[in-house]
Amino acid sequence: MMTVSEISQAIERYTLALLSSNSPVLSGNQQPKLVLAYSGGVDSECLAYGLSLFAQQHPDVPCLLVHVHHGLSDNAETWVEHCLTQAKKYQLPIQIERVNLTKAPRKSLEAIARDARYNVFKKYLNQGDILLTAHHQDDQLETVLLALKRGQGPKGLAAMGAMQLFNQHSWIVRPLLDVSRSQIESFAASVELKHIEDESNQDEQFDRNFLRQDIIPRLKQRWPSIAVTASRSANLCAQQQQVIEQEVNNRLPDFIDSSVKAQFPAFKLLNLREQSYQWQGLLLRGFIQSQGFNLPSQSQLEQIIEQTLNAADDAKVNVHCGDYSIKRFAGNAYIVPVIDEVSLKVDQADVINTLSGFISEEPPQAANSLTINEYQIFMVDQGIRLRMPRNESVTIVYGAKGSTRCQPHFRDKGRELKKIWQELAVPPWQRNQIPLVFYNDYLVAAIGLWVDKRFLAQQQELGFKL
Repeated sequence: MMTVSEISQAIERYTLALLSSNSPVLSGNQQPKLVLAYSGGVDSECLAYGLSLFAQQHPDVPCLLVHVHHGLSDNAETWVEHCLTQAKKYQLPIQIERVNLTKAPRKSLEAIARDARYNVFKKYLNQGDILLTAHHQDDQLETVLLALKRGQGPKGLAAMGAMQLFNQHSWIVRPLLDVSRSQIESFAASVELKHIEDESNQDEQFDRNFLRQDIIPRLKQRWPSIAVTASRSANLCAQQQQVIEQEVNNRLPDFIDSSVKAQFPAFKLLNLREQSYQWQGLLLRGFIQSQGFNLPSQSQLEQIIEQTLNAADDAKVNVHCGDYSIKRFAGNAYIVPVIDEVSLKVDQADVINTLSGFISEEPPQAANSLTINEYQIFMVDQGIRLRMPRNESVTIVYGAKGSTRCQPHFRDKGRELKKIWQELAVPPWQRNQIPLVFYNDYLVAAIGLWVDKRFLAQQQELGFKL
């Protein structure tokens, strides 16, 4: 039977392994903090019990319990009191976090609650810190079965690793991943460990509970070692996935167009055409994941490949993938986050008042500045700059007709705005996000890009540097 020393030793083993790994994640933080995802259920209670012994043996290692109150159960406040009481017994500090869950289309309550929990845990993890979770061997089997149900590939079938990078700069460690649920329950009974029972664990409308209550007991009755063999399969898939990801990372730089100015790097489609269909999918997934976005589904990935590579040149490619879209422009694919464009707008009155404040100074002072979103406007007397208005009304506009005439300072002749956008390789979806400055009815500048040649400040005249 498992002992508390074995739990403590497992925590110690993984912690020491990370400290000796020379991982860049640990740079500057050679003494990580251990944060335990503490629900108060039997699994996390056993891990907290083991962590208390680890903390006594390693007083130099900071440890913290974090309990998330989801507000889904009438017993949630009772669970909070339980966790506070147990933390005091363990002599471990604890944080209680309350979250509000908002239902989302095509997303289960399980997934919403899980995302909320992990967002809380991220708050307490600095670079190199370790998040401990009490996932065990039976949880691994559930994860593998769910991956099969969803039709996932090697990455999904790899399920959970005992030690994985988390949130780019910290780690997630599962010390009990090789321990069965029955072993955990036997240990808790042997030491008379108090724990909570979440009534929702009996609700079979949730996929995991259905597997846990109905399917897995029958599988174990037929094949007693199925949790062990499923874990072995997950490990093999994880090894293969690691090799794939290493090769994708080696190839990916050849597909990134670093010359394009955009929020996220552009992906070269011409290079992608030369690859096999299998590598096209792997490279696109690798690119999306490298920028910190969730991977698209298989059907979404197929749409991305088909539309970016095969749609007509003048077609507007726009494949929605949850919180982002994949768009195409000038031979490149772009990741465009779904954002509220209204949030990009600024209060014109604030802008005009500030500009008026510059103009009304006697004399105007250089080095004054105004910030518009990520842009800044300075008052300067040198370089390319917009002259101050001369009894002209000033407006800031987002989006102007493509037929609007203008003459950027780098051109000898005027041209339509639509042609200027194309000349500067500004993608269509970014054009309405660039603040345009008008004097009366004349477009005089695009902030961050150009000033109309006819409205440049002359000699030592003060003007607006955009």
